[in-house]
This record gives sequence, structure tokens and C-alpha cells, in this order.
Amino acid sequence: MLCYTYPFRPFMKAKLCLCILMALPSLTEADCDTLEITGTSWESSSSALAMTFTSKPGKIYEVQGSPDLAGFSPVTDVAGASEVVQTTVAAPSAGEDQYFFKIQEKLEAPNATWLGSHGGTREESHGHYIMECQDGGFLQVGETGFLPNSARILVVKTNSLGQLIWKKEFYSGGHNLGNSCLEVSDGYLIAGAINRDSAILKLNKETGAAIFQKIFNNGEVDAFEHLAQTPTGILAVGYRNAADANETFFPYAQGYITFLDAEGENPTGQSVNAYMSHAYRIKPIGSDYIISGTTEDALQYAVIKINSSGGILWDKTFGGINQDHCFGMDVAADGSIFLTGHTISETVIPDETMESTPWETYTIKLDSSGKKLWDKKRGNPRGFDARYIHDETWGIKATCDGGCIISAGTGDEYDDYSAQIGGVSSDQWEAYIVKYDAIGNLEWEETFSSGDFGLEGDWAAEDIDLTSDGGAIIAIDNGQFGFLKLAPF
Repeated sequence: MLCYTYPFRPFMKAKLCLCILMALPSLTEADCDTLEITGTSWESSSSALAMTFTSKPGKIYEVQGSPDLAGFSPVTDVAGASEVVQTTVAAPSAGEDQYFFKIQEKLEAPNATWLGSHGGTREESHGHYIMECQDGGFLQVGETGFLPNSARILVVKTNSLGQLIWKKEFYSGGHNLGNSCLEVSDGYLIAGAINRDSAILKLNKETGAAIFQKIFNNGEVDAFEHLAQTPTGILAVGYRNAADANETFFPYAQGYITFLDAEGENPTGQSVNAYMSHAYRIKPIGSDYIISGTTEDALQYAVIKINSSGGILWDKTFGGINQDHCFGMDVAADGSIFLTGHTISETVIPDETMESTPWETYTIKLDSSGKKLWDKKRGNPRGFDARYIHDETWGIKATCDGGCIISAGTGDEYDDYSAQIGGVSSDQWEAYIVKYDAIGNLEWEETFSSGDFGLEGDWAAEDIDLTSDGGAIIAIDNGQFGFLKLAPF
């Protein structure tokens, strides 16, 4: 990526610098060299800034200004030429004495290269978690059927092209959840619930057969959501004493963690309810662990850092004045923490006749100590009436450039609203993928739909994982377990 940063003082000559960002082996650092730009000029009479810069033919460049540039109008489509190109932008309004402009190569969203789709025996199947396996194939975990009476845990393993290798269902009828998976040297560990109790299953990698199944009654309606490996075994996070037994994703409950040995035995549990009502994700950070979830009544994102014995090292909350649902979390190689979910805090104000408020994606980057570096809300990528559109985010992955990529669904949740833009209906849900850079700038966003593959029906993106070829694999909710592969980006 090439980026030109321009510090601009009105009526003063300034220098442009070229910053070359390189993906280093550590995946966390960047080198920056400076050079003189071909030419710059500021025309006070026309309030315009002209810049010439080295470009490449066939490339499109975008211009961005620093956040203090309230009066700055960006030029976002500048065509590259064989030598140099000049662009003119509106000068900033008066107020601050120094401003920064960035001209960078415009990044394009990757193409969807293939789709694999595999369902279970029940009417519908819904995947919640996806990962690339060590053998290059993919595994997705969720349910087939519906809560509270017909849901079975469903696990699907494919090869690197999304072709089915095996699929397994566990437990007939009742309240059974498949929430996530952890690959260990000799199997796949599945976190979830069996008949409303927290459960871990260990499956054979080659066949999917159960090696063991462990069930724990941690308190009324409870479940494990996610797992991490420890030096001595497994650390599971989830909830207990859920208020709504029929809810799949978001029970109003009490956060709970459980230490187990490698065989799923000798559990030692402890409450984290003082910090979160629902512990949803866990990631190792050195010898410690980051746990994310939501506070009571789903009002805020909640994050805690614990040591190897479960001691709380720090705790943080983030959000607005209304509901903020945190479902995705990842930790980068440098210890940066990424959170994502959806929010109705400070979103578009709905019409007074509407029954609910539109949701937007809400993504946060923290440093390793839990300090917020930036947060971003984004939604309604297709341009419908924002009061009626829900954008619901479930997955996130830190990327090698210091940024992140999130997976969501976008669509209309109201029977009294339907619109068409460019032949696309608001009633048609689509997968919504957003890429942010290291400082929270939008690099690209894209929607993917069943129509892209000549199919019909609603789509939504659940979880996402990065793939070894530089692309991504997305869990698509299309009534089955959809495996959507994105090209390298």
C-alpha cells in the first residue's frame, strides 16, 4: 500500500511524504520512508489545493483528510497515469493551523470465488462458527432445527474447495447448541450445550466420530460459547442461569468460565457475572487470556483480562446509551484487541410508528491494556432508508496490516417497508463484509448475495476466518451451512 501524507499550513509551503507500508514477518510493524512529491500549490483565490504525485496506470487513488477537516471535500476517484497525476481538492475551513491529507491506492473488495452449502436433517441449519483447519479444509459448527424442541448440534467438515468430507449431528430434539470449535493436535473440540447444559464434544478429525462428550450443569439454562487451550487443558467461557431458554445467541444470563483438563474432566468453575452477563469469546494473550461479552441487559461491550488461574487483571466496558451487543473478538500478534457486534446506541432515529430501532455494525480497536484506540459504526451499504435496515455483526478477524475484517448481515426487518434500488430489494438479506485499516479507516466494504451464484433466498454472514492463501472463509446463513470463499485481499 502506498500512502502520501500532506501536512498543510495555510499560506505556508509544506512537504509531502511517501509512506510505504510493508507486511513484515511479525505482522505488526511498518517501515516509512520520505521523499519529495512532484509539486504542490495552494490557490487562495479559489480555496483549492493542487497536488501532483507518482502513480501507476490502471490504479484508482483516493484522497482523505484528517478528522479535524470539517470543511474538506475529498476527491475519491483519481485515475492513475503512466507518470504523474494532479488532483485538486477543496481547501479546509479555517480553524486549525495544520492539516493532513492522505492519497492512497484505493483498495478493491475481493471477489467471492466459490460457495459450498451443506445442511442437516432438519428444516433449516444455522452455522455460528467457521475456521480453516490445519489440513487446509474448513469446519463449521452450529445447529440443524430450531430451539427449543428440535435443535441438533451440527458439525460440517469440507476440503479446501468446500466439498463435503463429513457431517455429524449430535442429540435428537431439545435445546442443543453448537457454538464454536477449537482444533487440538488429536481432534476438534466443540463448545455448546446439550439439553440446556454446558457441553464439550471431542471429535475425530478424519471421521467426525465422537471421542468424548462431557456435559456440565453450571446452573439452570447454561452453555459453553468458546474455548481456549491452556498449558494443562481447556478454558471454556459462556453463561449460566439464562432468563430466556429459547434464545440462541443472546441469553440474559450470568457470565461463567470453567477450567478443565485435556480430557474435559475435573472442572473448576468461577463466575464473571460482576463484569459480564454473557462471556462470548476468549483469546490467549501471552500467558493470559482476553474474554469478551456483554454487560447486564446487553447495554455495553464488556472485556476482561485474566491470568492463568482466573484472576482479573483488568476490566473495561464500551458502548453508548442503549443496547450494544458484542459477539466477535480477536487479538492481533501485537496484543491489539478487536471487538465487534451491533448497536442501537446513537443510530438513525426511527419513525414513531416503528416497533424497533435500526441496528448498525459497531467495531472497536483496543491496545493490549484495554485502552480504546478507535471505534467505528457502519451500516446500510445498499443505500435504503436507514430507519428500516438492520446490520448485525457476528465475526471479526485481525488482519496482518494492523486492521480487521468483520462479517455481518444486512437487510430489512419490517413488514411495512420494502424498497428497490438497482433491482435489489431491501427484503433480500445479504452478507455484509467490512475491512478497516490499522487506524480505523474504511478500506472497502462489499455485500454478497445468493444472486451472485444464480440462487435465491436470504443470506447473512455469521462468522469469518482468514485463510492461508490470504483470503477469507465466511459462514453464510442460507438455510444451510454456507461456506463462502473470498479471494486474497
